[in-house]
Amino acid sequence: MMPASGRPWVVCKFGGTSVSSRARWDTIVEVVRTHRAEGRAPFLVCSALQGISDQLEALCAQLASAEPGAPESTLDTIRERHRALGQDLGVEAEAVLSGEFARLERWVDEIQATDGPSPRQRAAVLATGELLSTRLGAAYLSAQGLPAEWLDAREFLRATDDPHLPPRRQYLAANCTSHADPGLQARLADAPETVYLTQGFIASNALDETVLLGRGGSDTSAAHFAAKLEAERTEVWTDVPGLFTANPGEVPSGRLLRRLDYDEAQELATMGARVLHPRCLDPARRHQIPLHVRSTEAPSLDGTIVSGEGPDVGPQVKAISAKTDITAVSMDTLGMWQEVGFLADVFQVFKHHGLSVDLMATSESNVTVTLDPVANALDPDILDRLLHDLNRYCDAELIDPCAIVSLVGRHIRSLLSELGPAFEVFDEQKVHLVTQAASDLNMSFVVDEDQASRLVRELHAQFFGHRAPDAVFGPRWQELVEDGTPEETPDVWWRERREALLRLADDESPRYVYDPEVVTARSDEVQGLGPIDRSFYAVKANPHPEVLRLLERRGLGFECVSPGELDRVFEACPGLDPARVLFQPNFAAPAEYADAFERGVHVTVDNVQPLAEHPDVFAGEELFVRVDPGQGEGHHRKVRTAGAQSKFGVVPDDLGRLRAAVDQAGATVVGLHAHVGSGITDESTWAGLVDLLASLAAEFPAVRALNVGGGLGVPNASGGRPLDLDALDAALGEAAARHPQYDLWMEPGRYLVAEAGVLLARVTQTKTKDAAAYVGLDTGMNSLLRPALYGAHHEIVNLSRLDEPPAMTADVVGPVCETGDVLGHDRRLPPTEPGDTLLVATTGAYGASMSNRYNLREPASEVMLAPEPA
Repeated sequence: MMPASGRPWVVCKFGGTSVSSRARWDTIVEVVRTHRAEGRAPFLVCSALQGISDQLEALCAQLASAEPGAPESTLDTIRERHRALGQDLGVEAEAVLSGEFARLERWVDEIQATDGPSPRQRAAVLATGELLSTRLGAAYLSAQGLPAEWLDAREFLRATDDPHLPPRRQYLAANCTSHADPGLQARLADAPETVYLTQGFIASNALDETVLLGRGGSDTSAAHFAAKLEAERTEVWTDVPGLFTANPGEVPSGRLLRRLDYDEAQELATMGARVLHPRCLDPARRHQIPLHVRSTEAPSLDGTIVSGEGPDVGPQVKAISAKTDITAVSMDTLGMWQEVGFLADVFQVFKHHGLSVDLMATSESNVTVTLDPVANALDPDILDRLLHDLNRYCDAELIDPCAIVSLVGRHIRSLLSELGPAFEVFDEQKVHLVTQAASDLNMSFVVDEDQASRLVRELHAQFFGHRAPDAVFGPRWQELVEDGTPEETPDVWWRERREALLRLADDESPRYVYDPEVVTARSDEVQGLGPIDRSFYAVKANPHPEVLRLLERRGLGFECVSPGELDRVFEACPGLDPARVLFQPNFAAPAEYADAFERGVHVTVDNVQPLAEHPDVFAGEELFVRVDPGQGEGHHRKVRTAGAQSKFGVVPDDLGRLRAAVDQAGATVVGLHAHVGSGITDESTWAGLVDLLASLAAEFPAVRALNVGGGLGVPNASGGRPLDLDALDAALGEAAARHPQYDLWMEPGRYLVAEAGVLLARVTQTKTKDAAAYVGLDTGMNSLLRPALYGAHHEIVNLSRLDEPPAMTADVVGPVCETGDVLGHDRRLPPTEPGDTLLVATTGAYGASMSNRYNLREPASEVMLAPEPA
């Protein structure tokens, strides 16, 4: 049905990033004007400002914990965000928002007077974000000459959930029906020139209480309003221009999916694509309303169209998705074999605890299921009670954190013969569960969470690396964000030193080049961590003599894992005090320990056996003991250095035996050490290690130092949260205050040198094979092994043509006779020719130190740049 103006309705949903700035609201104004000029009547559904829902969640958590002063501070932050946007929009924020702020404050007072927040109170608080943003938006549209009317979504969207459901489901994850609403249509027809603006995410129940449609529910709100208005289409405006073959934040070579049918989009949204909320597809499908995904950052792009019509391309994988923060539940028992009702019994347990199962795989003696935190409250108490009840029927255990990596497409079963080579990426991975959807729309693998990003990248390279654009697959994300000029690049040292680097490459290629100023800056950052008493550089990251000398001058000590590294340190730094050196080998021969003691350095052991069998080596010596905390961390399984699958460390249960061996040898344990992995960005990791080591130190009264290892994460171009050194300093400070009797030691490696190094290599050949393009270099995995070994991502640029816009997509490969000799898949480069110099960034750590002479090819040489003239 059309409004009185004769224009068909188009429902436009704008997400948090799209309503958080003046620039984005100006885009919204243009979208409205464009639709009106093209004969459509726009109806706007808006989310809360970016980050405000998180702030409101934090407010609820603070109210629940009764943390003094915290709610007031969070309220001030929320007010200030909206006042600042109001000022930017030229809107009197106080006048426009005072009523909503007053209602929020009343809810806070009510919660503080009760034992809340209850689900009902939490829903009312969380709804405030949308109410505030739409009040500002309506005022701004009116100020721009677009008569706007603010509508309360709760007046039109009614929840239909069963009252027997748990209160959390009723209030925080409600469902609504979608149907044509002649009453709403008649009401809006009275003012055909008015732009109507309402909220996403919120609805009401039969008692007129506020309920929520679940986080991300604004998409669903828009779909329901489109059904009510019998709209021509729904548009979801977000920060990316559509759905892609992979998350473009993780895989910049992901291709735009031009068209999908409702089922494919539903599967992609369900399996991890965050652009669309899974619940929005059902109303769109039922009422056959096309859904367009567009970007407010690039409104001229067509984006993705989801509809009941599309090109018939036959069986095909269309995307690789990942869903993280998954908990798997493994249930083992031989008693389920041919047992009537076993599954009914165990699934009744899940229902009793209000938990919705996502994926499931069964065998004669095991059932494994996954729980998605989006659909479930996975707090530890609920999970403990779940296990307790399940153990009446089976041996149940939790496996977390996990991720679900999915191949999404159509008729997956008919592609099994083609999928075989792709499954090689799972080699040596722990796969907890494999499922193939009954709908034949996906095949999913449950893996350890830290593997998800790498697996997605490698699977994407296999399925889409050389695919040409067609009716389904559009341009790559990298191509879409290009505007004819080089993409804005972060402030990196190698751009400023380009000419010097090109001269070095002309003299010799391939070549590693290190910038001393970056090493100095990073070492000063680590030395600036107040709670850390002593820092030791992990020499294995980069043992170049000039790097060692520079760090020695900055006051760092050195952590060595072999006699060769000890030799290198003392050769590079003559006169170095041995007390500034740690020797921390793994599975070392007794002679290596004896040599280290003779040198006078600190020595760490991580096994009982050498002490028990060679007590004479350790007699009278002071030792550190490396403890295995039981759970590794890091960006890849092969750099996780704790847990049963890791060869490092003594488990806490063996510390008693180790102490007996220490006493028998006449040695003294003066320090405990733990290192859990590399590439860690969770600042609480090291504080947790302080607490763990301090709790174990009671076994060894002479302990005076706790070494929390390294692994400080380094940002890279493939995305991911950078390490917050201020937060790390604060977390360590709190831990140190809890255990003031101990010195704290740390041993960073990659963090100090990774960004300081680049690999320069000369282009030798280029090649095109159908849609695949290759740029060949004079070095490859013999100089830089990390991409082949870990699937590591390194930025690659054409240094010779740094100011030219990208014009080609190619795999950057080396000369080694191995298929895996690829330094980067699907890299956007300017026109690249033999003789050009390419730069591979962030290679100062584990680049030259892991190089090899495979194929008898010499790896890249190394050189330190001269400091820039003052």
